[in-house]
Amino acid sequence: MKAELDVIGVAVRVAEAIESVGGRYFVGGSLASSVDGEPRATNDVDFVVDLPLGRIDAFANALGADFEVDQGMLREALLRGSCANAFYLPMVLKIDFFGHAHGAYDEVEFNRRRVVEVRPGTSLYVKSPEDSILRKLLWFRAGGEVSDRQWRDVLGILASQRGHLDEAYLDIWANQLGTANLLARARAAAM
Repeated sequence: MKAELDVIGVAVRVAEAIESVGGRYFVGGSLASSVDGEPRATNDVDFVVDLPLGRIDAFANALGADFEVDQGMLREALLRGSCANAFYLPMVLKIDFFGHAHGAYDEVEFNRRRVVEVRPGTSLYVKSPEDSILRKLLWFRAGGEVSDRQWRDVLGILASQRGHLDEAYLDIWANQLGTANLLARARAAAM
């Protein structure tokens, strides 16, 4: 009987499958904010993926039978820069695949991904802490500015990474993304 994976193990397995078919990725969402901020439990794992369309079937096969992937939905997400879901069945853990969009910020965000050791000898590409802040501020705004979870993640990253963030980058992109007022409020709350 094979051992069931935990959330990090699932993320590593998905990352290996993406790379095995020539794709690129980074981990975002609560897993990324837990790496750079306050750790918290998660019900899903978020990936931003750039995957060759002709390799979707090979990707699903590389994941294996423990994963349920709607290949048509994944194809649409990759084409439109939208979201598709998959599930790691032994844990009923949801994996969100966000197709890599190609707007100016999306490109910068993807290029700033970095390798993070998540376990001894095991690494993942993870979104930068600055980009976690910016993207979570966008999600917070889109959700009517009521999500305590998104807000707490932002504050956790700001507090944990104090003195290590590229503040100029945050200011530039918060202005361009229309979240400068939220960033200022978060900085004041994280002090």
